[in-house]
Amino acid sequence: MEAVERVYEFLEEAKTYYLATVEGDQPRVRPFGAVLLYDGRLYLQTGKVKAVSKQLAANPKAEICAFHNGTWLRVAGELINDDDRNVKVAMLDKMPSLKSMYSADDDNTQVLYFRNATATFSSFTAPSETVTF
Repeated sequence: MEAVERVYEFLEEAKTYYLATVEGDQPRVRPFGAVLLYDGRLYLQTGKVKAVSKQLAANPKAEICAFHNGTWLRVAGELINDDDRNVKVAMLDKMPSLKSMYSADDDNTQVLYFRNATATFSSFTAPSETVTF
């Protein structure tokens, strides 16, 4: 299994992950649930009107963290905006609850993918494992 697929499956099983960005010199962390594997890339979704979008525009470096079955995953990298309508449609089809707030054709929906990502799987019972994608 490719590294990005393994990370995606972990995030799917965990259901919730936490996205960290920076605003000036202040870290900002919030829960997310939308994740998509599309064309070999790991995507998440937000709204362009949200502070997280503005933070990522100013500094695309971000990190997510999730915990599931005694293992935690940290993924660090750059989150890159992708305006491809097909990716937006795929995300909204996968996460239909978002359709009440977002559309693939509005000016708000934003999908971003990880670039130059390093993912580390850790637990108290096994050595850490790091993969890149």
